[in-house]
Amino acid sequence: MSIKVENLTKVYGKQRAVDTVTFEAKKGEVLGFLGPNGAGKTTTMKIITCFIPQTSGTAEVCGFNTAEQSMEVRRRIGYLPEHNPLYKDMYVKEYLEFVAGLHKVSNRKSRVNEMIEITGLEGEQKKLINALSKGYRQRVGLAQAMLHDPEVLILDEPTSGLDPNQLIEIRNLIKELGKEKTVIFSTHIMQEVQAICDRVLIINKGKIVANDSIEALQNLVKGESIVTVEFLENPNEKLLAKIPKVKRVKAKNDRRWELATSLDHDIRADIFHFAVENQLTIIEMKKEVSSVEDVFQKLTN
Repeated sequence: MSIKVENLTKVYGKQRAVDTVTFEAKKGEVLGFLGPNGAGKTTTMKIITCFIPQTSGTAEVCGFNTAEQSMEVRRRIGYLPEHNPLYKDMYVKEYLEFVAGLHKVSNRKSRVNEMIEITGLEGEQKKLINALSKGYRQRVGLAQAMLHDPEVLILDEPTSGLDPNQLIEIRNLIKELGKEKTVIFSTHIMQEVQAICDRVLIINKGKIVANDSIEALQNLVKGESIVTVEFLENPNEKLLAKIPKVKRVKAKNDRRWELATSLDHDIRADIFHFAVENQLTIIEMKKEVSSVEDVFQKLTN
């Protein structure tokens, strides 16, 4: 595992900001790290990246302990904090070359040019960072996080301040990076989670309340599988109820129906066969799923 966290706890006075958190993240995975403000996301990230020490528990990155081998951990991590700290009186390219020097990148100039191209900073590279928009500052932050080609990327709200076109570009970049690296990705934009993440970790009041694939979490909230189907004709409700494995039938209007079954069944094929046998025409049929937003609200309220 690239990241292994066991019983991680951080206490400030009487407040347990992080409370016995345990999880793992492997190579080739984008892990969405979600939670309300003050839930413990940023604190957990800061411990993993060696910015602050834990009160108890352990965190390992690529087999190195964050408390005992912090320099080895830092070499293997690229980190974009929530509040992107940049030297605003430096030029973009100058700053990236400076960061590459700190990381002792061997092919410094070519690597900087590569990061400028990947993050779309070609037109801004000769500008002062102070003169950039928030979106372009985020791009500079992403570029510095990836400069030394780290095995692990930890990104705390990396798309904050980006316009819709930039959002798509950066989302695609993160997804591509996730094929070869371990990426922990924190955001409050639920659409991003569905677009990018392989697995979701939800933290609330310092504790992990969910750790699973998006599909599994959606089913957990829903409690049952629901298919909405619209017919050209008006079918008989009693006949609909006799479709195999259907537990409940609800009319949305004369031609639109909601059919429920258990989570381990997909009744769409059975509905299709029912329509053929009863000479009915299906206009629309779709399996309803809970949104990530529904999941988030249910688990954190």
